Amino acid sequence: MQQILQIITKPDNIPIVLLLVSVIFFSWFAWTKGRKNDAQEVPDEATMDDKVQVWPYLVRVEFLATIAVMAVLVLWSVFLDAPLEEPANRALTPNPSKAPWYFLGLQELLVYFDPWIAGVVLPTLIIVGLMAIPYIDINEKGNGYYTFRHRKFAILTFSFGFLILWVALIVLGTFMRGPGWNFFWPWEKWDPHYVAVLTNVDLSEMFGIPTRLPDNSINPASFMFGAVLVLGYYTIGPAYWIWKRNTDLMKKLGLVRYAIISFLLLSMGGVVIKIILRLVPTAFGINPVKYVWVTPWFNI
Repeated sequence: MQQILQIITKPDNIPIVLLLVSVIFFSWFAWTKGRKNDAQEVPDEATMDDKVQVWPYLVRVEFLATIAVMAVLVLWSVFLDAPLEEPANRALTPNPSKAPWYFLGLQELLVYFDPWIAGVVLPTLIIVGLMAIPYIDINEKGNGYYTFRHRKFAILTFSFGFLILWVALIVLGTFMRGPGWNFFWPWEKWDPHYVAVLTNVDLSEMFGIPTRLPDNSINPASFMFGAVLVLGYYTIGPAYWIWKRNTDLMKKLGLVRYAIISFLLLSMGGVVIKIILRLVPTAFGINPVKYVWVTPWFNI
């Protein structure tokens, strides 16, 4: 308990703890509001068509909120020292060296993926996916009011992406990654001399298929093993389309929209699967999985 208290009371981490509290509160508030609206045949917000002027109503609230935030920051600066350290020293690298909290999720992804995937491909998919939402969303219900009954798919997808693939990774990188970027449970002391002996193996090697041949070239059997797993995983989308193509939802959605949605959803699930393949074996003393598919051009 003392160890976790030391971590969460560090000046660097106090804002992150407050942010997590706000995430929990507003998530609870949103779900509560959605359940309340679900209990009504027509939610109150759906029948409201009156308009409120920005001035003075919105501007007045924003001005009062600004004053309140400034007052909180002044009190914060009085009672809590800024987390400043000594001038940077090129000969002494901080251990662990962590990115700002809003990038810790991406830094944590570097543990499970190659840098070009964690730093380029996945952020690009996030941005493109968010941009595509207005074009692939065919559900006209729920516009202007919050409801779970009318927006189950959208709310569950957003909650999974935001809470699991973003907030959870920030928590993991902030409170459970210590010196050497080693994994520590909250009750474990961060030992700067701790060395974790991990032998990462490719998934094919766990099934007795070596990744490389004696001449260091890619083993064709390993290549085919990974290709079947990865490409077979992404065939779930086309298979579901063939199964449900005659339903009203699929006809309204269309092939292009469905292809985009299924690809993004399967990619989100693939990230979680890769994280599980790295973390779970370690917890049971088994060599964690490094790559699922090794090719001469890229590794997944």
